Amino acid sequence: MSRRYDCADTGDRATGLREAASAIRRGELVVLPTDTLYGVGADAFSPEAVGDLLAAKGRGRNMPSPVLVGSPTTLHGLVTDFSEQAWELVDAFWPGGLTLVAKHQPSLRWDLGETRGTVAVRMPLHPVAIELLNATGPLAVSSANRTGGPSPSTCDEAQAQLGDAISVYLDGGQAEHATASSIVDVTGKVPVLLRAGAISVEQLREVVPDLEAGS
Repeated sequence: MSRRYDCADTGDRATGLREAASAIRRGELVVLPTDTLYGVGADAFSPEAVGDLLAAKGRGRNMPSPVLVGSPTTLHGLVTDFSEQAWELVDAFWPGGLTLVAKHQPSLRWDLGETRGTVAVRMPLHPVAIELLNATGPLAVSSANRTGGPSPSTCDEAQAQLGDAISVYLDGGQAEHATASSIVDVTGKVPVLLRAGAISVEQLREVVPDLEAGS
């Protein structure tokens, strides 16, 4: 049976965050609000939990899960060969609606799917998400919808699609932007825009003028 907590209520929020962190440590799934869309989260370092996340979404390993972090400093333990331009993007747009695809540390023991040695990582601009991430560490988080279903901007929309596959729902109200994050690949010499989203191309090019648009 899923539990749901109203994060607009101070007591409910504290209880919900505590229960969500405990669920993550048990290898279970939680739904959390972010600044873009609602996400379904799992312990990034538990292959079983990440597998359950992909299964809940009806998603294959060929579409690996992104990772959310609670602080830019967490990147030092997760990625390698992170360029100066990549750090400039972090400084300009984190926390916020920008996901960066980087080479992950080869020593990391995780299995996010078929990542080919990379990880898509973001720091969300939402206090509930940040508080949970600071309690749990990095989470594998993907949009809280069944594959092919509408991207959820409310907890109701997420729960309607994922139901009892989720242990804890954290209801943070309507997502502020309800737009997926922009995705930029920083694994090469020149940053490449893979998906346009919450951060416009114009905003990105103010920071990295040589940004290329992906095919």
